[in-house]
Amino acid sequence: MNIANRFKKSWLVRLIFIGFLLMGADAFAGPDAQVIIFHAGSLTVPFEKIENTFEVNHPDIDILREAGGSTKMARLISEVGKTADIMASADFEVINKTLIPDYATLNIRFATNQLVLAYTPNSRYADQVNADNWYDILMRDKVEWGHSDPNLDPCGYRSLMVMQLAEKYYSQPGLYQKLIESRQTKNIRPKSVELVSLLKTGNMDYAWEYLSVAVQHNLKYVELSDHINLGNYQFDEFYKLAEVKVTGDKPGTWTTRTGKSCTYGVTLLKDAPNREAAITFLDYLLDPDGGLKTLKEMGQPPFIPPRVPSEEMKNALPECLQNRVTVKE
Repeated sequence: MNIANRFKKSWLVRLIFIGFLLMGADAFAGPDAQVIIFHAGSLTVPFEKIENTFEVNHPDIDILREAGGSTKMARLISEVGKTADIMASADFEVINKTLIPDYATLNIRFATNQLVLAYTPNSRYADQVNADNWYDILMRDKVEWGHSDPNLDPCGYRSLMVMQLAEKYYSQPGLYQKLIESRQTKNIRPKSVELVSLLKTGNMDYAWEYLSVAVQHNLKYVELSDHINLGNYQFDEFYKLAEVKVTGDKPGTWTTRTGKSCTYGVTLLKDAPNREAAITFLDYLLDPDGGLKTLKEMGQPPFIPPRVPSEEMKNALPECLQNRVTVKE
């Protein structure tokens, strides 16, 4: 570079620097707080919309989300030591079993769901499958179907529960084992939303999904009887007949999950680095005209109001959140 050009470049750099000083630091300031949220993969689409709306009204708060199987996300906190402000689980019991009491004290049940068998118009036998023959379709030659990993994702063990319950409800002895034997191990994926892309690319014909995920991704689906879809708390006694053994919180240990209607839970972590900002987000999430409205619009029925199991837990909530919940077992 010649001397003249070097001189010009030097003055340009100085002018840019002076301009920065004149504009002031506030012009380049980012949000005052970041809220880290670990959440179930099935909450990805509604939480994205909730985040965008929230940040418009709270430009000083930046929401950072990480999605995955609920069990996996909880273990990232309890076993790996990852930092988070909020954890939202597709199964509220994951919070009870993995995070309370060491990492959290609160568990707010805020939404429900049900399982469906999702597919696309290009799936094999798409023009034939229905609520009465779906299990026969899954066992046909060359039909590819799958579910998420029951050790990492509640949708995974719930998928197995649905098939166990189907055996009893349809009086088909051995049906569950036959279905499992017809499923290829490669079609078990870490979280249920990963199966969506496999369906859409034609690499899979059918996948067990939450109804909300099927709706949000414009998938076709078989809606199952309330007796087996884990979507109606009135059938909880029947759901209890299903049990799935999954890995425990510590390596080499196992625990048993028992069938129960799908209930989502959310908690505020004890060591939340941005506690006040996280509370502000939770207040919006649990607002019937805010986050709960978004969930309802996206095919995921919310509890209005959300629920906590005891007066003691309600009183332990920040005051603004106490007004958002009711006490109900």
